[in-house]
Amino acid sequence: MLKSKIGRPSLKTVLKGSTVAGLAAVMLSTGIPAQVYQTFAEPVTVAAPQVPSFSDVVSAVSPAVVSVRVKSDATPVSDDSGNGFSFNFGGRGFDDLPDDHPLKRFFREFGNQQGQGGKNQDRAQRDPKRPHYLRPVAQGSGFFISEDGYVVTNNHVVSDGSAYTVVMNDGTELDAKLVGKDSRTDLALLKVDAKRKFTYVKFADDSKTRVGDWVVAVGNPFGLGGTVTAGIVSARGRDIGSGPYDDFIQVDAAVNRGNSGGPTFNLNGEVVGINTAIFSPSGGSVGIAFAIPASTAKDVIADLMKDGKVERGWLGVQIQPVTQDIADSLGLSEAKGALVVAPQDNSPGAKAGIKQGDVITAVNGEPVKDARDLAKKVAAIGPNKKAEVSIWRNGKAQSVTVLLGNLASDEATKAESSQNQDQGSQPSTEKALTALGITVAPSDDGNGVAVTDVDPDSEAAAKGLREGEKITSVNNQQVSSAADITKAIEAARKDGRTRALFQIQSQNGSRFIALPLNEG
Repeated sequence: MLKSKIGRPSLKTVLKGSTVAGLAAVMLSTGIPAQVYQTFAEPVTVAAPQVPSFSDVVSAVSPAVVSVRVKSDATPVSDDSGNGFSFNFGGRGFDDLPDDHPLKRFFREFGNQQGQGGKNQDRAQRDPKRPHYLRPVAQGSGFFISEDGYVVTNNHVVSDGSAYTVVMNDGTELDAKLVGKDSRTDLALLKVDAKRKFTYVKFADDSKTRVGDWVVAVGNPFGLGGTVTAGIVSARGRDIGSGPYDDFIQVDAAVNRGNSGGPTFNLNGEVVGINTAIFSPSGGSVGIAFAIPASTAKDVIADLMKDGKVERGWLGVQIQPVTQDIADSLGLSEAKGALVVAPQDNSPGAKAGIKQGDVITAVNGEPVKDARDLAKKVAAIGPNKKAEVSIWRNGKAQSVTVLLGNLASDEATKAESSQNQDQGSQPSTEKALTALGITVAPSDDGNGVAVTDVDPDSEAAAKGLREGEKITSVNNQQVSSAADITKAIEAARKDGRTRALFQIQSQNGSRFIALPLNEG
């Protein structure tokens, strides 16, 4: 009986085991019971800091920004067979080359070997009156400035065109006509005639734009379509040597080819500048772009909209900046103003009595910072208007009244003197101004003295004085011998000046340099 108890499990034990086995079977066949939950780790989430977004600006202004496509009726090159070759030599087409030009002979023979180039050329010769089709020559950006369809872009985008198309943000293509263009500021105005109202933007008061402000550039880089880039204003008043009215806003937004003529906006959706140039040693954006300020564009576009041209005041003098050396040589307290290299013959400035060596210090009472500032001030006054010009002459301040001319009609050019000098022989009566590092002799034509030698270690050489050039005046006193130079230098010393102003004449024109008196 005892053995039987030990060998057999009790009924309670059997039931308990059956219950556990049954529960396991249920779990294996149906999964975790409803009342049992598995726990997982929460997904990673980060509370983003509140930072400015450009999305509101972009959505508001994008409908006003367009792509500008330009076509021309330029004659196609003779080899238009699609074999991958395009012939162009410094702006000249293949057919512009002389018939006996070796390159033309080579490509004519090469084309005949390909079986197509010669045929195209023969076809052109047989049918000289065949129609010339408009072909794409440029593509840039632009933007509407009025609801009736005026579009601003760059002059260099449209300058070679004969037909223009604007492509809107939604892909709509509309023909446009050229209203006017201004090469000096690289601005142009197109007009779209369509029975609709366009979304347009306005120019900002860019005097309130500060270095460090956020800006957004919208345009059509590389023909990709509407593209937005952002950055900050890097600098103001940049002069990149493109013209006398350079006053660019520098931005670090990614601006590339195709962005030309497109707008740069502030965060209020106002145009602070028109993208026109980039510094690009690599061919693409390196974060240095230049935009025409809204203040300049506003005035130029208003003139173009009025009558298709821009008229500016014209003084008619060749000028250069006043460096500290030049200021010291003339007795000026500050290196400001514009130094007159030469007034042009019969120009408004010459008629008013402005002379070479004068420093223009103010116009209508407004101080002139530099040569570029003078050009802008005179241009802004307009043609056929009188201007009070303050000058510094022979150590004294005085003023003259000038009736400004019209730059648009006169098309004034820089006064250049192309005087080819015979350098074969020099008179034997040379006298060395050794302390200045120069040797001079009387000029063959009696105008000034010829520079026969320049010490390469002298400041004269460092300032660019070269053998073969002429010194025509020192401190605005005409010189015709070494003795005249010495006399002018001594007079400057007595006046307490540390430098003397030398006027230099070369084949490239006239200029001034200031040399230290303690060397002479």
